Amino acid sequence: MNKYLAIYGKPRYLGLVEYDGEIKKGSTLIVESVRGEELAVAVGEINAEQEAAYRLLRNASEHGDGMAKNSVPVVTDLTFMAFASDDDIETAEIYRAEEDRILKEAKELLTPHNLEMKLIDVEFLRAKRKLFFYFSSEQRVDFRAYVRDLAREFKTRIELRQVGVRDEAKIIRGVGPCGQPCCCSYWLNQFAPICIKRVKEQNLALNPAKISGICGRLMCCMCYEHEAYHEAWEEFPNPGTKIKTPNGNVIVAGIDLPTKSLRCFIVGKGEVKIPKDKFAEFKEVVTSGGEWVVPEEEIEEPDLKIQDIFPKCMQCAGHHERAASEQKREENADQRMARQTRNRGRAEIKREKSITRNTKIRLSARGRMGFVKKLHKR
Repeated sequence: MNKYLAIYGKPRYLGLVEYDGEIKKGSTLIVESVRGEELAVAVGEINAEQEAAYRLLRNASEHGDGMAKNSVPVVTDLTFMAFASDDDIETAEIYRAEEDRILKEAKELLTPHNLEMKLIDVEFLRAKRKLFFYFSSEQRVDFRAYVRDLAREFKTRIELRQVGVRDEAKIIRGVGPCGQPCCCSYWLNQFAPICIKRVKEQNLALNPAKISGICGRLMCCMCYEHEAYHEAWEEFPNPGTKIKTPNGNVIVAGIDLPTKSLRCFIVGKGEVKIPKDKFAEFKEVVTSGGEWVVPEEEIEEPDLKIQDIFPKCMQCAGHHERAASEQKREENADQRMARQTRNRGRAEIKREKSITRNTKIRLSARGRMGFVKKLHKR
């Protein structure tokens, strides 16, 4: 019996299917799961070693993600029933279109119940034998009255399943900060535990907006390069390490992993870069009271060109952005000059008005003085 890995359900559950013949990758199957009869997509054939590895995958609830305890395990056994026909696939697509309407109506039914829960998605099983509602909530919810209303409205068996915030992003299939679909929505099989220590080891800024995914948790990609960074850190001292010398303490201010060097603060000299392979020699020199001099050329900077990092399309985009910014600066300069010219014109008009007003005042004062002199002569 050959064993194949299959994916079923909107949360992308994993299942193992036994079949005597050959199943092509991407084939749609009709299987019997713990939820009932439904469609699944074959991923490929696996051997005994791969099967053992998949069965060791742990659920998100074991990582403290808030997943419900009665959730489906990561990997389950599926019973092969038949290959899906074109009519079965077309019927499933009709169900998907109908689920959008059901989700809107279910949200309207939820309003009068005032329950602290967020409906995420809806899923029909084959032949509409059961209707699943996926929701998220920060606490336990008593939704028995709501389930009765749903069963009365949609005339089928209803099951509500609570999922965590990371599974919510997995079901919704959102787009990550990198501009690509979330890893969990199309290839990631298990949520690994991620802590802030991994972020610090990669010298990333501790800005929640930049290190968090759309689920609000630390991005799963933080652990992809963790092993490489962990090995690189093993030969470096921790930042903040103090080296006692006769001239004062030398402090390791930071680590520069791309150039494989350390930034050390020396009293009276400031911060200097020390190559990793020279650190032992540097420590011995400063500890004995000597003075360390590092030529600039000893530290090998990465020899990278912009053509090696960015594709031509991005370089053109950068050129267009610079041209647009220069044009905007020129427009701002023209507007500033025009504004200054207007202000000078207004100042001159105001000054002329002031001179005219003062002249009129002086003339009127002279007229009054002449009239008074005439009265005195009479």
